[in-house]
Amino acid sequence: MIHIVKQGDSLYAIAKRFGTTVESIVSINEIPDPDVLVIGQALVLPSTPSPNRPTIETNLYVEWYTEVPAERVLEQVEKVASNLTYMMPFSYEVLRDGSLTEMNWGTLSEIAKEQQVETVIVIANIEDYGFNASLAHTIFTDEAVKTNLFKQAVAEAEKRGTKHIHIDFEYMEATDRENYVNFIKEFKEFAKGYVISVTLPPKTSADQPGRWYEAFDYKAIGEVADFVVIMTYEWGYSGGPPMAVSPIGPVRRVLEYAKTEILPSKIMMGQNLYGYDWTLPYKVGNPNARALSPQQAIQLAKDRNAAIEYDQNAQAPFFHYWQNGIEHEVWFEDARSIQAKFKLLIELQLLGIAYWHSGFDFPQNWYLLHEMFQVKKK
Repeated sequence: MIHIVKQGDSLYAIAKRFGTTVESIVSINEIPDPDVLVIGQALVLPSTPSPNRPTIETNLYVEWYTEVPAERVLEQVEKVASNLTYMMPFSYEVLRDGSLTEMNWGTLSEIAKEQQVETVIVIANIEDYGFNASLAHTIFTDEAVKTNLFKQAVAEAEKRGTKHIHIDFEYMEATDRENYVNFIKEFKEFAKGYVISVTLPPKTSADQPGRWYEAFDYKAIGEVADFVVIMTYEWGYSGGPPMAVSPIGPVRRVLEYAKTEILPSKIMMGQNLYGYDWTLPYKVGNPNARALSPQQAIQLAKDRNAAIEYDQNAQAPFFHYWQNGIEHEVWFEDARSIQAKFKLLIELQLLGIAYWHSGFDFPQNWYLLHEMFQVKKK
């Protein structure tokens, strides 16, 4: 159950009204200061999960390239690992000869083993901090490079004790559309017995124009990959105008289209664990919006004495605040917005949900995930 804080509310009054305790509400929502609530803040109240709730698969991309120290990332992963099917350290970059960059996993393997989470090798066509189309083309068309990549990826998987490789190739040329499908087919043939999963951009039609979309044949990839993760987020992005990162309408349209091309049992919905803080007025060329976690957003609203509003159309919370004479607009995720995504996941009968990415605290998500689903363990 979710309660929206109103003027005059206190945790004591809320707990008394709903027959629970202040301690339970504080624990579930990880409230740092129980004496100060934010108008419009969504609070998750304790409940007992149904034994008949649906079973899904979940994934967390573990991203190291953030301002969050690696030790803190590992602490967060350990805290939520019981809710995960897969853990995907992001990422191994493919070099021009097909070899892979090295990657420090820290204690991820130990956490995964303890919590029965399947670790996954993630390979990406990243070069000089960005996805590179010419690198992808070389991998697809140079047989020596491609074979070396297959060998290197399988060797790294064996080293890490997994039989699952995830391909995250992005921003490729439209002319490599068929090459990419053949690449995945050949990878599966080379790595017999391995799970091969693939990341897809959020399309709404087969011929959707744009550099991010044209190289991806949903139907053909869906037929050969074991499952796909669709990046249903970043409508609101750091370099664009302020809006919800994953508004429910566009998310629905993408997933409904995906179901016409790919079996729903092979589709994972992507979900952001973060929001953004934009400076206003928005202009092209402004400094990028600052990423922040739901917990940080609520704390910021508290610090700036801002009331949280909720956009029913986008199914997302937002607020405005002023600092040093400059107005800011913040969009983030809360219990209401993630519950709306969970309901959509159930309605469309998808395989599960994949979170981008570690490093952002969102305790309400993990509580509601456990309340609404059973998570498949490998």
